[in-house]
Amino acid sequence: MQFQFKIQEFQTRAVKAVEDVFAGQPTTDTPEFYSRMAGGGLPFADQTLGYRNAGVRLDADSLLTNVRQVQRREGILLSEHLSQPEGLGACALDVEMETGTGKTYVYIATMHQLMSSYGWSKYIVVVPSVAIREGVRKSFGLLEDHFMELYGRKPRVFVYDSERLQLIDAFASDSGLNVMIINAQAFNSSFSEANAQGGRKGNESARIIFSERDEFQSRRPIEVLAACRPIVVLDEPQKLEGEATQAALRQFDPLFTLYYSATHRTVHNTVYALDALDAYQQRLVKCIQVKGFELRALLGTAGYLYVEEIRVSPDAPPTAKIEIEVRGSNGKIRRVGRRFVTGDSLREAAGGLLQYEGYDVADIDPSTSSVLFQNGRRLRTGELQGDTSEKTLQRLQIRETIASHFEKEEQLYSLGVKCLSLFFLDTVGHYKCYDGKGQELPGFLWQMFEEEYKSYVEAHSAQFSPEYRRYICRFTPRQVHRGYFSVDRKNGRAVDSTVKRGESSAEDVSAYDLILKEKERLLSLEEPVRFIFSHSALREGWDNPNVFQICTLRHAQSSIAKHQEVGRGLRLCVNERGERMDAERLGRAVHDINCLTVIANESYRSFVTGLQHDVDQQLRPRPSRVDTAFFTTLEVDTPRGRRAVTADEAQAIASYLWANDYVADGRVTDAYLEAVGNGTLAPLPGKLASLTDAVHTAIAKSYQENYAQLEVEDGLAAKIPANRLNANFYKKEFQQLWSLINRKWVYTVHYSSEELIANSIAAVDQGLAVGSPNWGMAVGRQGESATFIPERTATRALVPVLASMVRYDLVGEVARGASLTRSTAAKILRGIAPETFAKFRENPEQFIAGIVALVREQKAAMIIEHITYSELDERYDSTIFTAGEHRNFARAMLTKKHISDYLYTDGQAAESVERRFAEELELAVEVSVYAKLPRAFQIPTPMGSYTPDWAIVLREGNERHVYFVAETKGSLETLSLRGIEKVKVDCARELFESLRKGKVRYRQVASYADLVNALGCE
Repeated sequence: MQFQFKIQEFQTRAVKAVEDVFAGQPTTDTPEFYSRMAGGGLPFADQTLGYRNAGVRLDADSLLTNVRQVQRREGILLSEHLSQPEGLGACALDVEMETGTGKTYVYIATMHQLMSSYGWSKYIVVVPSVAIREGVRKSFGLLEDHFMELYGRKPRVFVYDSERLQLIDAFASDSGLNVMIINAQAFNSSFSEANAQGGRKGNESARIIFSERDEFQSRRPIEVLAACRPIVVLDEPQKLEGEATQAALRQFDPLFTLYYSATHRTVHNTVYALDALDAYQQRLVKCIQVKGFELRALLGTAGYLYVEEIRVSPDAPPTAKIEIEVRGSNGKIRRVGRRFVTGDSLREAAGGLLQYEGYDVADIDPSTSSVLFQNGRRLRTGELQGDTSEKTLQRLQIRETIASHFEKEEQLYSLGVKCLSLFFLDTVGHYKCYDGKGQELPGFLWQMFEEEYKSYVEAHSAQFSPEYRRYICRFTPRQVHRGYFSVDRKNGRAVDSTVKRGESSAEDVSAYDLILKEKERLLSLEEPVRFIFSHSALREGWDNPNVFQICTLRHAQSSIAKHQEVGRGLRLCVNERGERMDAERLGRAVHDINCLTVIANESYRSFVTGLQHDVDQQLRPRPSRVDTAFFTTLEVDTPRGRRAVTADEAQAIASYLWANDYVADGRVTDAYLEAVGNGTLAPLPGKLASLTDAVHTAIAKSYQENYAQLEVEDGLAAKIPANRLNANFYKKEFQQLWSLINRKWVYTVHYSSEELIANSIAAVDQGLAVGSPNWGMAVGRQGESATFIPERTATRALVPVLASMVRYDLVGEVARGASLTRSTAAKILRGIAPETFAKFRENPEQFIAGIVALVREQKAAMIIEHITYSELDERYDSTIFTAGEHRNFARAMLTKKHISDYLYTDGQAAESVERRFAEELELAVEVSVYAKLPRAFQIPTPMGSYTPDWAIVLREGNERHVYFVAETKGSLETLSLRGIEKVKVDCARELFESLRKGKVRYRQVASYADLVNALGCE
């Protein structure tokens, strides 16, 4: 397989954030030369010429101004000063990206963009371990063709090797994009030794980079590299903060330094931030489900009990599957799983064993996933008592991991997605060991796994589809699992990995190489391995997008942070063609497919608390006060380009919030949260109306306390085994509705480039407004409370207007921003009026942004105007309504009018918008039947697939009228639809209006009352 890469908006923003810090830096058309023989200075022979990065021409004040402009745009707290660590260049910039969101892709793309914009071509990537080094090298190879298509160049990439110093000469002498990858161990200890011993003693190979070499024309390799003035990129910089490492980094004499990590320990100037909360809310990583297991030893009893699961049914009382010890007719005792209901006696089921005296089932509570016994004992699912054997708990974890794997795998297999499960363990010997002759022998975990795997397949294979059953039966239990561990080079045996001072040891190389180099094969459905055992020291440096289960089989609490642990499986999965199964492909169903299950050896509550603590510690700071000062830092997009909110507007917004009781003492109130939840926010008055989206989006990002909780599902919560279609589905009126909408569609958009060009030219000439640069002054005085009180502000035009020092590819910028061909962009620019084009000199950035916005508006309008839908013969099968039966009971709502007994809403909270809307449908006498449309039901649009929310049948008089409701808005995410989502909604509206006039009506509502009002107005 070959991974498929695409341009993603959040990654593009991260690249642009770094690029824009240097706005005003002139592009270097002719590379600067220097002498490679002397390590610097002027050339004295052609064969000794080297190329180096041109210096940063901006002063510190200009760089800080640019940094703050980027931070305003990205919603980041403004830096007070420019970060310039001694010896590390003109500035130090932080890019924060959550694990699994593609930070390696971003810094490679940044290298290409910086070379295109400013001519900088020399880069050194510093990593903390061999593992990460190999992962970075792999990424450069995988992305080579992708960036060749975008930039028309392939970088020359090499890994530093002290025995191949000629590669450094090639790095210095080549004028193209050059990248050296080096792990910290290759230079930090050698620098310390070279200083301490004067470069004369010590380990020769360790000091090569800092010593004069005869085979290198008596030069020091570090000087040749430093003379290139490279841009240094630190990958996982929190692991590179040792004094020796920092001292050695200064020897590279960086032009400036870039820091990329999900968890920055030392903060510099942050220019882009995508933390764990951002990534989760934007559906850029998998959601997390936790199945917690814990031993529970009780005094005074040896009775073995394990509550395996609780199931509920609409027409029967809940049942609990409990594993107990049972005495058979032959007197032998064995452990079996039995189903119990309230009133059942465990002693009777166990054949009269006295250890279960008093264990009659008093209550089975699905809401707490617990069983209460007559003797007062209460156990939750996943809890074990009466056997404190660690091996018993590990067997239960392995059993649940296998069950979780199979529950997901059949659905994933139908999508062409390989499902992987990862086990962490402390001791390699528990998985495999060696006899006296060095022959590999299975350990007890190996044996446990194969026993449990075989047992599960035998018990459940009849439930599998024929195609999936054939896939499963192709492989034996021995073929489906492997162990990846470090290897002792002396005897070739697997050994425990070690971690020292938070860094992966060099002995991990064999294990990591094996995983990294076979990643594509591991993702193939032809490869039988689906379960991976590895040492718990596996940390950064390896992850796989198709890890869906992580099981922690450790016998003690690990020092590895939980967030880091789950990070091994957070990437969105890919199918066999290497295509990422993301929101663009799956829509809102992205988390239905991309869900990481953690089978933990601790309780659910304990694990989630620890995970949330890790996340809280790493979340970027967000502005905490929502007041006038907060809104003065806000920038908004307008048809005329991006601009800052004025002081008057900021004051008016703050007044609006105060007047509606939405803020108190700078914090949002419950009244605001309630209005957001039910979609009843008061509109912003007058001229502020156009700022609605920007204001409420900013507020949503402004306070951490209400939005910093990751939603982690309890995988052991009570489940509904089957949620079949009920009699409502077969009602005549719903079948009529289903027959009208049960079609698959295809669209065509017929509009000419000439029409787009003409419309865009007219829109630009009429609507493009570009403001001249200006300066502002604020006057204030310190009050009694030591805070400054603003008195007045003044804004003045900057006269004379300064000419920009940046050389713009105007056609390219407009083409890229508006997704046009260069030819179309050029025709638009040539067609606009001279007086309009003259505005470019006044403010180039605003000129470009304004044109891009106006052209995109014209494209969107033309799509709606010219789109035509046609029906295909293909229909949806009714099974799309019942997919995903193994759902969390906490999200289930028992219904009477829905087409299945249980309805699963997006949120489990009683106040969630979808749940409240469903409750209103249940109570409304006009509603005959309704359905929550599944994610598989999709309407194609030029902006991606779109899934409406509801299909509803209402009664009106003696006749039944069918209506189709598209969207129930009200959450912060959907305060109002705009941009791409608005085009999708408009396309859906066009579809139903053109194909089913008078039969299916399409509405966007916030409540049932809105629906009734909208229909009454027709």
